[in-house]
Amino acid sequence: MSRNVVITGASAGVGRAVAVAYARRGARVALIARGRAGLEGASLEVRAAGAADVRTYRADVADAAALQDAADDVAAAWGGIDVWVNDAMASVFAPAWDISPAEYRRVTEVNYLGTVHGTLAALRHMRPAGRGAVVQIGSALAYRGIPLQAPYCASKHAIQGFNDSLRAELLHDGDRVKLSMVQLPAVNTPQFSWVRTRLPHHPQPVPPIYQPEVVARAVLWVADRGKREINVGGPTLKTRLGNIVAPAFLDRLLSTDKRGYQSQQTGEPVDPATWQDNVDKPVDDDRDFGAHGVFDAQSRSRSFALWATMHKPLVTGVVGAGLGLVTAGVLRRR
Repeated sequence: MSRNVVITGASAGVGRAVAVAYARRGARVALIARGRAGLEGASLEVRAAGAADVRTYRADVADAAALQDAADDVAAAWGGIDVWVNDAMASVFAPAWDISPAEYRRVTEVNYLGTVHGTLAALRHMRPAGRGAVVQIGSALAYRGIPLQAPYCASKHAIQGFNDSLRAELLHDGDRVKLSMVQLPAVNTPQFSWVRTRLPHHPQPVPPIYQPEVVARAVLWVADRGKREINVGGPTLKTRLGNIVAPAFLDRLLSTDKRGYQSQQTGEPVDPATWQDNVDKPVDDDRDFGAHGVFDAQSRSRSFALWATMHKPLVTGVVGAGLGLVTAGVLRRR
């Protein structure tokens, strides 16, 4: 039976990759985004990938009513919503004091409140139906803030707190809706070519960089199983562990030019006169950017750490068998 899937931020990046992955399963896929060309391109790609049906909605996730209207329309057309993925995002790259109150507000409205609006719109259909999975696209930066991205980091921290509160409430009421969060490493998406930036050079994700299809595999996996959370890639695990063990050391490390500042920029200068960002309006109205950004040559299409997490029983069995063989060998030598 086809699953009914709704994805925000679906016109590019991770949202686009998740939409295509679900289409390959034959799901019905609803795409929500602002950009006309990006949304049309995503629709064509999802149909070509095998989706049972596709619906598109041009909407800003900061508009709670627009998201609720989309959710109501999907549920009426397809008989409910099985999976809702919150992926829409915006960002401003600059020192915290160079970012205006309006920019902080806008990033918060898109990243945090957009997630809240989407989640509540989905729950209004999932809770009465007694089923469903909501997946939040998070980040290692939901636990560890880094310089030059204060609004984005703060919004991801907020999503994490919202998720924890909501999960406890769902458990209290005996709701069968599953709530998951996928914590991302650096990902090769178009966002780094359309964030608002006041940096001297082109923004980039802090290496190592992964392709959005790696994240898509994790999203489908947690949605299928209702897992609470998954860390995508070794860098996410290392970042979270480092923040627990030595947060003050990370403060100092990230304050350095090499690790905190240069690692977030390429060597290509930015021309403020020609740079376009998607904070207030979409960049993909006239051009379809697709799922990938400009860092294909240095991006990884696989993650062993993610594979190990998704195949934990097998990994545990192999490790256990290996330890058993080693122990037996030691005992024999004795």
